[in-house]
Amino acid sequence: MSIARENGTYAMVAMDQRESLRTMFRDHGHDDSDDRVRMFKTAVARELAPHASGFLIEPDFVADVAPLVPRGLILAVDLLEQERGGIVEDTRLHEIDAVPDGVEAIKLLVIWRDDGRRAERVEMCERFVALAGRLGVQSVLEPVVREDRQIVDAARELGATRPSLYKAQAPREGDVVERCREITDALPVPWVVLSQGVPRDEFPAAVQAACEGGARGFLAGRALWTNTLEADDPTELLRTQSVPRLKELIEIVDRYAA
Repeated sequence: MSIARENGTYAMVAMDQRESLRTMFRDHGHDDSDDRVRMFKTAVARELAPHASGFLIEPDFVADVAPLVPRGLILAVDLLEQERGGIVEDTRLHEIDAVPDGVEAIKLLVIWRDDGRRAERVEMCERFVALAGRLGVQSVLEPVVREDRQIVDAARELGATRPSLYKAQAPREGDVVERCREITDALPVPWVVLSQGVPRDEFPAAVQAACEGGARGFLAGRALWTNTLEADDPTELLRTQSVPRLKELIEIVDRYAA
């Protein structure tokens, strides 16, 4: 199996948010208990995974969602340094010995900064790619930058470690399509765009621009399911709003990337 679709593009759902998801629940007036997190993650998997080529989850909930994901299960192997209510400040690689049944890929989030630890991050990414090789799965590398202008720099530096797939933020400044072409030119591997930092209603345009610039699809979370967070049970909103949005994004990918 693969996390790619038959035409070589990617349409994947991210549901590995941890403290960030709990913060969103509190902001919407809900409790942030493990039970609520589990209910939400399994609902998203049940409704969206059948339409996606990949589904990303963290280890604590992989057993809950695995039976609901027909293909492309991706396991997050990043350990996050994140205070309650805050952003992810840094990450470490969790060097696991095996993956659960059904896992097709592992994913690592890296906070890229232009500082004295750049070589250390490159080495971590190299270990991550090697880990995927030992486990017999694909590797999805997700560098995140704090400044828009750094997206291409991170791609050039960390993409050189040659993961199976690179996950990049959508450029927000300048000629966006041209900047996506710069990402494509900087990478020796295919890449997809993530939805972090892009307002939900603007994400379809971001996917189109990315695909016009050479991206092969998307791996999106917030752009697909944040509209359901207020509901006690997100199932109906996932079916009536999130699934159509996912299909809309897939149509964009098929038109501009396939």
